[in-house]
Formats: sequence, structure tokens, C-alpha cells
Amino acid sequence: MRWLLALVLVVGLTGCASSGPGVPDGGVARLTVQVLGTMPHDPAAFTQGFEIDGASLWEGTGLRGRSQLRETDPTTGAVRRAVDLPPGQFGEGITVTPDRIWQLTWQDGVVYERDPATLAVRRTLPLDREGWGICDTPTDLVTSDGSSTLVFRDPVTFAPRRTVDTGVTRLNELECTGNTIWANVWQTDEIVGIDPATGRVTSVVDASALRPAETRGDPDAVLNGIAAIPGTDEFLVTGKRWPVTYKVAFAS
Repeated sequence: MRWLLALVLVVGLTGCASSGPGVPDGGVARLTVQVLGTMPHDPAAFTQGFEIDGASLWEGTGLRGRSQLRETDPTTGAVRRAVDLPPGQFGEGITVTPDRIWQLTWQDGVVYERDPATLAVRRTLPLDREGWGICDTPTDLVTSDGSSTLVFRDPVTFAPRRTVDTGVTRLNELECTGNTIWANVWQTDEIVGIDPATGRVTSVVDASALRPAETRGDPDAVLNGIAAIPGTDEFLVTGKRWPVTYKVAFAS
């Protein structure tokens, strides 16, 4: 990958992050971020979902009248193609599986299954909770609703199968990797790592130093986007209305 900036920045947990409600004080790994590079991000994008699939970086954006599903270039951030949600709907998290793309809505009571080739809606299914974040494991879809609960769902029917309680509220955008579900904690600068079997928080990442200076006066411009880079232990991380996406690794 070509990156506009190559650097390594280690941020201690003693930074200016505010801990999310219920984030454990002890018994979990406290992680720092190492910034490996940056690329541009659309500062108008109200980022809700973020995921790499193959040679594409997919992004779901929110706000009524401005919600989209976008396919972007993972090295430049340039939008390759995009589709709009109906004007009255508020888009939320997305996840990409081999044969479909799932896109949540916030309080509109529906989830969309899209064709990855055309981005057209194949099915519109009912959503039984608020839609916040979504990711996928080899066996399940996993969704958040702003509470401390994660819902594990059938990857074809979207029906709920089981839930786990993490003890951490405001769970938002999700990323499933191996044996960990990573979750942004809304209105904080923290990302938590969650054991999908038990719901136990196993790690907390302080990403407070990533917030761009020009967004600090915008209360909505919060951390909210984490995409695992396949085949590595690295991630792309961004936020709502951030002008930059960071390539990072988590370190103890």
C-alpha cells in the first residue's frame, strides 16, 4: 500500500480519552496505538460502518438525506461508487460477506441486504432493535444497538440466535477478527476488544491522540470506524467527519 505519511506514534493510556460507561478499570489489557500511516478521508462523511473486502474499503454513512453505502479506494480514500438510502432513513453499520452486503438503519426498523456487484437491494428485512454496528464471523452476524448487548444473528435470515452482555454501554461500530470483536464506544476515544463467546471485555485501546485537531470543536466528530487489514494485525481507523484515516497497530 502507498501511504501519504509514514510514522510511528505510540500513545499511552494516560492521554485525554474519556472512559466509556462500564469500561473495566482492571483485569483487561491496556493497549496503545501505533500509527503506521495516513490517507485522506471525506470530511463530510458521517462514518457509521467501515470494512475492507478484497481491494475495496467499504463505508456506510449516516444522517437523514445523506446516508450512503460507498465503495472506496483503500489507498487514497477516493469514492469509486455509492448508492443512497431513502431520504428519510439514517444509515448505520455495514458488513461485507462473500455473497452479500448488510446495511443497518438506525431507528427505521429495517436492514438491507445488497448485491456486492451492483449494490442493489435484494431484500429489506425487519430490524428488531436500533441499528448501530454490525460485523460477521464465520458463523454469525453480530450487531450492536447502543447498549451493552451484542446480538448474534443467522447470516441468511438475520434472525437473532443469542445475545451476550459486555457490561459496556454505547457499543457502536463493530469489527470481527479471529477470536475478538472490536467495538468503538460512542462518544469516547476508546475501542474495546470483546470475547464473542462470553461477552467479556478483554482489552481497551486508547485512541485519543488520533482525533484530528480540526474536529475537536464538533461534538459529533467522534471516533467511529475500524477496519481490519486482512492478513495482518493492522487496522484502518477513522471517525465521523474526520479528514483523515489512520493505519494503526495495537500494542501493549
